[in-house]
Amino acid sequence: MHEFKYKGNEFYCEDVRVSEIAEKAGTPVYIYSYKTLRDHYRKIKDAFKSIKPLICFSMKSNSNLAVLSALVKEGSGLDIVSGGELYRAMKVGVDPKKIVYASVGKTSNEIKKAIQAGILIFNVESLPELIMINNVCRKLGNVRHRMFVSIRVNPDVEAHTHKYITTGKKETKFGLDIDTAKELFRNRKELPDIDMAGVHIHIGSQIIEPEPFIKSIEKLLPFIRDLKKMGVALRWFNIGGGLGITYKEEKPQTARDFARVVMPLLKNTGLKIILEPGRFIAGNSGILVTRVTYLKETPTKRFVIVDAGMNDLIRPSLYDAYHDIVPLVRQKEGVKKMVADVVGPICESGDFLAKDRELPELVAGNLLAVMGAGAYGFTMSSNYNSRPRAPEVMVKGNRFYIVRKRETNQDLIRGESIPEYK
Repeated sequence: MHEFKYKGNEFYCEDVRVSEIAEKAGTPVYIYSYKTLRDHYRKIKDAFKSIKPLICFSMKSNSNLAVLSALVKEGSGLDIVSGGELYRAMKVGVDPKKIVYASVGKTSNEIKKAIQAGILIFNVESLPELIMINNVCRKLGNVRHRMFVSIRVNPDVEAHTHKYITTGKKETKFGLDIDTAKELFRNRKELPDIDMAGVHIHIGSQIIEPEPFIKSIEKLLPFIRDLKKMGVALRWFNIGGGLGITYKEEKPQTARDFARVVMPLLKNTGLKIILEPGRFIAGNSGILVTRVTYLKETPTKRFVIVDAGMNDLIRPSLYDAYHDIVPLVRQKEGVKKMVADVVGPICESGDFLAKDRELPELVAGNLLAVMGAGAYGFTMSSNYNSRPRAPEVMVKGNRFYIVRKRETNQDLIRGESIPEYK
């Protein structure tokens, strides 16, 4: 459920007309619902309340400060993947002991800053990374304690999602196979400046069925038992994120359904559980609003050309992802329909938001909402074709706030210079 719906013939976010926001902020514009963000976080928290997990919102899905602040106020931790995300996390005042640091390519400087910030734990993807963390800790002189790390294990489980967001198969760059991971734990005393205290899995994103999660956890249970027999003092089992949402006709598991099938497995581990949801919380909490610029007809196609492009929302171009598109003014029943591609202004054939989509008859100036754009929307946007990035707006109740201004042409060239050649 989310807080974007028609009231009468007008499309609203909570208690604000979306067209009013578009008039104030211009288009394209990202709009987020505070209530939806909060409610989706609470759904996961309530579903797992009997085991009191650490829930760390995955910042890569949406890193806007207002979004992060809303979730941190609810008690959420943060799952980060870069030094920039660490900076943002500290800006919103999250407890550093609720920060989990993932990613396959952490630099020594990023590792150093994260340790100095006092984060809880690193998710480690390789032996070289493990050695680097150990060496950075040694140079810092262990001013707090030995740094906690979790070893990310690749369970080689098919997640039944798009190949670009599948991360738990053996041919991906993520994690380590079980045998290699076990060997790292066996030789843990060779790295005395870190504490190998956790196990981590993350098999992908937009997973709508429980079976891949169950298979992954079941594969790890004997591994965890073996580690305990080896005398490893495990504290955490991080089961990642990846819960899917409804974009089209998917019927994803609810947080409660997910918790019901995995909690019996997790309770048997005796470990503190960490969750890293992102899309589940943010996906349907946001929309992208765009305006129709032109209508174009060719002998074979109709095109609705809008002012948002693949630089604003790349998911359709990158993943062939489906996003529902609705007009901000509801059309009357029986209105004539049209079938068209919804495309942007970018000079690429891959610049589209929808293909062969049935829509009401549109005219230039009509406003459209691209649904389910709260996750991997703005965070993946770019300045391609020298286009300033869109503003972001947060709605709470009957008020809205521009929480990121639209970039200007001056922003596009910030930091650039023309050298005085000799």
